[in-house]
Formats: sequence, structure tokens, C-alpha cells
Amino acid sequence: MVSSTEEKIFEAARRVFIQKGMEGARMQEITNEAGINKALLHYYFRSKENLFHAIFKDIFSKFIQKTRESFHAEISDKEKILGLIDNYIDLIHANPYVPQFIINEINRDPEVLKDLLFETGIEPQVILRLFTKHSQKMNIDPRHIFVSILGMVIAPVAARPLMQMVYFNNDPEAYNKFLEERKNIIKQMIIKFLGL
Repeated sequence: MVSSTEEKIFEAARRVFIQKGMEGARMQEITNEAGINKALLHYYFRSKENLFHAIFKDIFSKFIQKTRESFHAEISDKEKILGLIDNYIDLIHANPYVPQFIINEINRDPEVLKDLLFETGIEPQVILRLFTKHSQKMNIDPRHIFVSILGMVIAPVAARPLMQMVYFNNDPEAYNKFLEERKNIIKQMIIKFLGL
């Protein structure tokens, strides 16, 4: 059972890491954010790296589990692809700083990020096989489809501050509505593209 102190540290660290990345985050910022002393932070997580790994795995493990369940379920390929897109959009919308977080970590140490992703149980070959099955008739590398989904989901979240000011008069509610509408647009585009 997770203690309330551990939970408090975890949530404070999540906020700091997502905003500043692994390199930019400082233990003192995390303890200040959690309202605890450094000794408690070290007691529960030993190091900044352990805490970072725990947060990264937590963010992605729920997404991976939902995706794995739908990919191994007895449902149509169309439903699997729609589920993947839904899960990914939900992950990004629930954690809007994740795109910047991932970009920072890709630039800092892509090998560690790759290892962490695989530790969450991600199965990239399963996803690739599904896209391969439907992209062969168009003679397209299935990785283009996956990268396109990533871009369509991440870009409006990562660019939110600018997009919201330029196209939505800095109205967060209007932009949230746009992001909700975008869920269906992305799904329609990918399904139409794959001919499903």
C-alpha cells in the first residue's frame, strides 16, 4: 500500500519533471512542491533517477495496458486502431506536458527513454503488424502511419500556447472544445486513409 507521503512526493515530482524534464528538475524543487524534507524523498525513492523512472512508467503503463488489452481482444482491426488513437489522445490530454517531457528526454538520453518504454510493456511490433496489414495495399511503410498519428495528436497539445493565442483569442475553453473535436477528426482521417 502506498503511503500518503509517498503519493505526495510522487505527484509533486510528476509536476516538476513534466515541466522541467529529468535534467532540469531539482530535488529541492520536488521537496518544496511536496511540502516535505529531502530525507523523506530519499527514504522513499533513493534518487532522482528512481523517481523519474517511476513517474515515466506510471504515465505510460496505463496507456500500454489499455492498448495491449484492445490489441489482443477479439475485435476488428478498425476497433483496435480507433482504441489506440483514443488511448493515445486521452494520455496526452490528461498529461499535456508529456510531449515536451518526451522531447526533452529524447534529446537528453534516448536510450534510457527507449528502455523505460520497453519496461512499461509496449509492443511496437504488434502495432506495426496491424498497420502493415492495411498499408500494404497502398505500398506505404506502416511506420509513416504511426508517426502521422503521433504528430496529429501531439502537435496541437505541444503548440497549445501559441495556437490558443493566435486562433482562439486565448480562450482555453474554445481550445479544449477544438481538441475534443480533433479526436474524431484524427480517427476519421486514419480510418479513411487505411480504407477501413
